[in-house]
Amino acid sequence: MKAREILEHFLSRAPWVDRARTVDRIIVGDPEKEVGRCVVTWIGSFAAVRAAAKRKADLLIVHEPTFWDHWDRSPETRPACAEKLSYIHEHGLVILRNHDCWDGWPEIGIPWAWAQFLGLEGKPVATGPGRYQQRYDIEPVPFGKFAAKVAERTATIGEPMVEAVGDPRKRVSKIGIGTGCYCNVLKFIEVGCDCCIVCDDGANFYWEGVQFAEDRGVSVITVNHGTSEEPGMVTLARYVKEHFAGVKTDHLTQGCRFRLVGTAGA
Repeated sequence: MKAREILEHFLSRAPWVDRARTVDRIIVGDPEKEVGRCVVTWIGSFAAVRAAAKRKADLLIVHEPTFWDHWDRSPETRPACAEKLSYIHEHGLVILRNHDCWDGWPEIGIPWAWAQFLGLEGKPVATGPGRYQQRYDIEPVPFGKFAAKVAERTATIGEPMVEAVGDPRKRVSKIGIGTGCYCNVLKFIEVGCDCCIVCDDGANFYWEGVQFAEDRGVSVITVNHGTSEEPGMVTLARYVKEHFAGVKTDHLTQGCRFRLVGTAGA
């Protein structure tokens, strides 16, 4: 199986993707390379690239950029990319971006995997733009208890505490979820959410959307971008294993991209 054939597999099954504008492509490396071993991970950090090389992978599938730009534009012309690019070439690694396809992949793509990870069952009762902002209804529960439950789950992928804005005693039942840039608080309110779980890269600024939500009595939980999309990397790795039998596939966990530093009791 060649790298370009794996890319084509996803693009040919994703009619929502505009091939002329998508970021889903071979970012660097030989598209004709035969893939015997693959690593799937969230972002193409240098640490992830080194880990893939250490595992002697032929292909690294990433969801987010490798060269610090959503479009991964012309890394060969940017001095800051030189060391990383040289390392990738030296180890014969191919990097494939799977972002737009997996964001919209029904039932197991990014937003669906996130919902399942959070324990939100069934199908969303309402959706926002592009199906990526979703609302799930649950039995009413105090917001403080619900936020603690979210933190209990995110702790398993490196984020033991979440940001919670809203009255902890207020009961919530209409939960909005989004990842990446699909976390517009106003859109969650439009589809009737009384609580929404957003990510730090995609939510409105605190002085704008989050403050609007608090003033309207809508509770907001914020998690790290990497945390919200790690469950989707689990499902992507599983999908690759199931559909490309000749390719040995590993999932490289990344999860939350920061650690909390502070003083106990401060």
